[in-house]
Amino acid sequence: MTPHKNARIAFASAVAILLVSAIAAYGTILRLDESAHWVVHTYQVESALGELDASVSRLARARSAYALTGNPDLVESFERGIPDVQQKIQEIRDLTADSPSQIDLCDRLADAIQHRISLSKDSIALKSSSPHDEAGQSRITTETLNLAFQSAEIVQRMRQREQSLLEVRTKESNRLYALTVIILAATFTLALILFFIHYRLLHTELRAREAAEKAALQGEDSLRHLTSRLLQMQDEERRKFSRELHDSLGQYLAGAKMNLDMLSRTNPKEELLTSAIELLDQSISETRTISHLLHPPLLDEVGFASAANWYVQGFSERSGVEVNVDIPKALSRLPRPLELGLFRVLQESLTNIHRHSKSSRAEVSLKYESDTIVLRVKDYGKGMALDSLRSFQTKGTNLGVGLTGMRERVRELSGNLDIQSGPSGTLIVITLPLNTSRSQSPNNADD
Repeated sequence: MTPHKNARIAFASAVAILLVSAIAAYGTILRLDESAHWVVHTYQVESALGELDASVSRLARARSAYALTGNPDLVESFERGIPDVQQKIQEIRDLTADSPSQIDLCDRLADAIQHRISLSKDSIALKSSSPHDEAGQSRITTETLNLAFQSAEIVQRMRQREQSLLEVRTKESNRLYALTVIILAATFTLALILFFIHYRLLHTELRAREAAEKAALQGEDSLRHLTSRLLQMQDEERRKFSRELHDSLGQYLAGAKMNLDMLSRTNPKEELLTSAIELLDQSISETRTISHLLHPPLLDEVGFASAANWYVQGFSERSGVEVNVDIPKALSRLPRPLELGLFRVLQESLTNIHRHSKSSRAEVSLKYESDTIVLRVKDYGKGMALDSLRSFQTKGTNLGVGLTGMRERVRELSGNLDIQSGPSGTLIVITLPLNTSRSQSPNNADD
């Protein structure tokens, strides 16, 4: 499997383990809450037993006091206390309903208390019917005390039983808590290990990607260097070919024309000679034009301004496109690579206007801005396809050999190429720095 897939598996495993840890923590919290509930429950049972004992004791005191004094208010107090005792018994039943042994003890306690209440009622009835029957009252008192001892023993056993249940539940809760802590520690440690593995795999993948990007950049730099070198060689070949056309073929054609001129003077009526002379004139003119287009001599001799004006004038005559030129007449000489780059960009821009834009007019301007020089070429044609232009600007996708070469020339001169296009036309803006650190002066030009 790839490092990326391994990293995804490690990350997913770590997340799953963290989810298990969260579930274990949630279970621990529930257990702790349950343990706290049982502690409170034990205190509730003990409190209810204490309240029941106090209520029964109040009944016993009321009965004993009535047996001694015969005060009827004590009978009324006794009767009011019976429902309270029954309510406390029912509350204890509800609290101990989850333990069968406690239920059994609660039933026995309820029977003993009910028996005590019956004996107390018998004692009150005996006092009412036989106030001086002390033997009967003594017998009832003895039985009541025995039942009181039984009730106390049952209550004690219930309290002990509740404490035992609490200890068992607390131990179980503590065991689960310890187990959960162990699970949490183990899962957390394992999650950290998996996250570390995930980090290492991602780090490895990022390093591999960086290496690939570096190799791609190096390849792109090599390609740019090769493109720049090809453009330089192309310019050198154009200059050499232009010179050869002018110096060799141009001279031969000029010599041939001179000879024909001399021959025509001796035989002025010969129409073929006149036609040949006209054809030679056209050949010389075309040869001179091709030579100048390949590499205008004005560019080397007097600089970009004169070469640009000459080229624009010839372009307008040949294409029929009206071009408005705004180039300073007093433009000083620029480094030769800068002049050559500007001229080639101007050539390519005007050629595209003639071939593609179908514009009847165009504008060319050259201006200094701070430490840069800016060339603008604008037409009023149909514009470029926006998708292709956007792809060319953002992704560097080729939009034609000419524009690609233009971009590479500008990039080689550390400049910027900006193309703005719409239904109303296209504007090409070339911004080049005026530093000569990477350029040659005109004096260093090759002859």
